[in-house]
Amino acid sequence: MDFFSSVFRLFFDLGILSWDVLLTLSNLVRRNRRIRHVTPEGHPGYGGYWPEYRPPKETDSRCSCPALNAMANHGIISRSGREISFVEVGYHIRATYNFSPTFCSFAPHFAARMLKKSYSKDTFDLEELDLHSGIEHDASLLRLDAAFQPDQSIKHVPFIEELLAAATGKDKDGNDLITTKDLSRMLGKRRAVARATNKEFSHSFFHKIFGSTNAATLVTVFGGRVDDLRSFLLHERIPESWESRVRQPYGLTLMTFNKTILGVEFGVCEQDWAEAAREAVERHTAPT
Repeated sequence: MDFFSSVFRLFFDLGILSWDVLLTLSNLVRRNRRIRHVTPEGHPGYGGYWPEYRPPKETDSRCSCPALNAMANHGIISRSGREISFVEVGYHIRATYNFSPTFCSFAPHFAARMLKKSYSKDTFDLEELDLHSGIEHDASLLRLDAAFQPDQSIKHVPFIEELLAAATGKDKDGNDLITTKDLSRMLGKRRAVARATNKEFSHSFFHKIFGSTNAATLVTVFGGRVDDLRSFLLHERIPESWESRVRQPYGLTLMTFNKTILGVEFGVCEQDWAEAAREAVERHTAPT
């Protein structure tokens, strides 16, 4: 049974990659979606009109992913964050953030495999996605490591404020923008400090890429716009009148996304933060 499952996964992944190449090429020749028409008509958020934002209740389920939490907070997926269909969440990710059909098929399938559930039949609670060293990882830009904060739905506000303050870019109107170099720089600091202070630290190459993937979303889907990211990261709230900055007709494909991801990852340099890591160790070990 495991053999046949592995073969199926191989052919599925190859199929997704082939489809993704076609979508990437199609994006090059098709006209971009018009501004104010990126979110599909009939879907929540069309024309910039998002459903009412409601902060989560204590009994609601949330995870370390602001994108999923924001959809729950706006009622695009279950407000409770519970009993969410793998199939339906892919559809809503595509319509809300304009990721490609390939990404929105691959990601929920991957999550179902990680949780050992059926993609087509089962459901999940958001908190289940925070299986440590599964999708959730150490050295996050937005959360303390699980060794220090087991509940990964809890944002670490100082990290977020520091990230937003690190923006060095400007748009044509003079508004602050986070760049890929800014993300690489802050990821380098997070990794250096976490490695030095967390005795349970683990960060495989897979988790490095996943961390860079999360970071790359900020400059692709959100265009790096600090004003929008402040609402999204601090409150997990979709800004009023917002729509995805990805305007390609078939959305952000895996191939296109990977260019940004690798640009972020290859720019990371932990060694630049050796002094910050030493200072963090001193604070961490200092008597209280």
